[in-house]
Amino acid sequence: MGAFEELIEEGRAADVTGWDFSWLNGRAAEERPGWGYARLLAERLRSASASLDIQTGGGEVLAEAESFPPVAVATESWPPNVAHATRLLHPRGVAIVADPDEPPLPFADGAFDLVTSRHPATIWWEEIARVLQTDGTYFAQHVGPASAFELIEFFLGPQPEARQGRRPEVEAAAAQAAGLEIIDLRTATLRIEIRDIAAVVYLLRKVIWWVPGFTVDAHLDRLRDLHRRIEADGPFIAHSTRHLIEARKPASGALT
Repeated sequence: MGAFEELIEEGRAADVTGWDFSWLNGRAAEERPGWGYARLLAERLRSASASLDIQTGGGEVLAEAESFPPVAVATESWPPNVAHATRLLHPRGVAIVADPDEPPLPFADGAFDLVTSRHPATIWWEEIARVLQTDGTYFAQHVGPASAFELIEFFLGPQPEARQGRRPEVEAAAAQAAGLEIIDLRTATLRIEIRDIAAVVYLLRKVIWWVPGFTVDAHLDRLRDLHRRIEADGPFIAHSTRHLIEARKPASGALT
């Protein structure tokens, strides 16, 4: 078996459960935003009375917090992640709710004073506003526009329409339309280095919306092309985009 085939099998065999990317250590690296989302999230959790983390993945980011409010809930749709998050967070008093990531959220109006999310795939602003208490806040880190598109377009070709999605100013306008007041909005563009083809296979198996329907067999020719490019030129460089967004639910009629 040659180097390409060995790397392909490594990426194919890797466990992609949860939202921990430590398997990529030494194979790929991504810059992190300077604001430190996990630290800021932990600060807000300390002062909350009831929190909801939407699309928690395997719960790894939420679990970095030192403490949780008296009521702490997280939702997740993918069954392996639900099981992983349950094992990680239940012992710490966080309830995990299996939810399809579609409206409505399975909670009463005004149930939480803090709603959070890191890299939600979908954002239902009306539901976020509904489950927030008056003066409650939504605090999240979102994936921004054209994130990792150098890699995505290597497999799919140009995606001009998709490049227009996830723009922070559009999301902020949608939040305001749902009755929320924007408190903070920050953006970052970050460098990604992918050092071998096993990392590519792992990423495309794990982040399934990047190249929908990805399988090694169906994309073997492009994987081989990318392997040769990395071997010849060094790490494949892409860029991720992120934005930090914080919004408050004002009293009815208070939003201007």
